[in-house]
Amino acid sequence: MPFELHSVYLDAVKVLVPTRFEDHRGYFMEAYRQDQFLELGLPGNFVQDNFSHSTVGVIRGLHFQWHPPMGKLMRVVYGRAFLVAVDLRVGSPTLGHWFGVEASAENNLQVWAPASFARGFCALSETAGVLYKCTGTYSQPHESGIRWDDPTIGIEWPVKDPVLSAKDASAQSLAEWLARPEAQHFTYAPATP
Repeated sequence: MPFELHSVYLDAVKVLVPTRFEDHRGYFMEAYRQDQFLELGLPGNFVQDNFSHSTVGVIRGLHFQWHPPMGKLMRVVYGRAFLVAVDLRVGSPTLGHWFGVEASAENNLQVWAPASFARGFCALSETAGVLYKCTGTYSQPHESGIRWDDPTIGIEWPVKDPVLSAKDASAQSLAEWLARPEAQHFTYAPATP
């Protein structure tokens, strides 16, 4: 199997490791394969790829979109980055909890986070390239964000003075998001046995 399901966090965020085939020329790996993704309980239909080049200390996020729902498969194609997902599901026992992992071009970790999670990352190397495979196309009126440093979430970012966009620096708190009617787009549904 070209993919190993490395771990699952907050009952929905999945970390994958593609199999690398290495020799004297370098390596080859399948970064996405629909049949294998479906077998692992991941979406098989991605409709948009986004790419971000960032310099060290940049934090992008925490972003999400409710219509069309946009889940994201994140991976680092060069450099190193700390990838983060935050549970936004109303009624979830892990609402507001976060997961983060250092991913790099060397370890090839991929992080899947459904649309009901806010996602972001911090560039840890001089430059980092992060690729997102998305399950929904971008819709500006239906996207939003949560402050990167919301104390009720308490993400342990690996930088002290991040470089931020004006939009990310002035994003709403988790409490402000949950008070909006749009928050009901992300409700928790326990897994059935």
